[in-house]
Amino acid sequence: MLNNRIKSFQFSHSFRYKFFSVRSLFAMLMALCVVFMVSSPAYAIDDYVKRFLKVTEPIALDVNEQGQTKEFTPDDLAEGKELFKAHCINCHVGGTTLQDPRVSLGLETLAGATPPRDNVDGIISFLREPMTYDGSASSFWCRQVPDTWMPQEQIEKLAAFVLRAAQKAPGWGEKAST
Repeated sequence: MLNNRIKSFQFSHSFRYKFFSVRSLFAMLMALCVVFMVSSPAYAIDDYVKRFLKVTEPIALDVNEQGQTKEFTPDDLAEGKELFKAHCINCHVGGTTLQDPRVSLGLETLAGATPPRDNVDGIISFLREPMTYDGSASSFWCRQVPDTWMPQEQIEKLAAFVLRAAQKAPGWGEKAST
């Protein structure tokens, strides 16, 4: 009987030692971290970006007319959305243009501008040097955005947000029905 208790104690001691060893605790901690890191990005994505722009992982957007692309993450688009809200939404609610409702931020309208504004560089060029829709004169409706105000990385995210919203957001840039 005493022999059985000793063997039982030795087994439980051996089991506890192996189960709670530094190596096994480290392995359990790493497994937990991996599970958490893999599952957490889905919760961190901005709801508007996920639902209306349909972006849950990096996407490639056209940078220029030559077909070059650049990847933008959901976080990049969320930052672009915040920049849009802070600097553009007063005149461009839902992709419309309050000063001239005929010229929206819809994809077709952006593509029809001179020069075309249906890519990241086209939107940035407009923001750096605002021109009328036909490109014939400077526009006084939209304020110029110099590098000192908004660095290249930020303005790219703003342009990416506008472009993706024009591509995917329901109702973005649509003219109001009369």
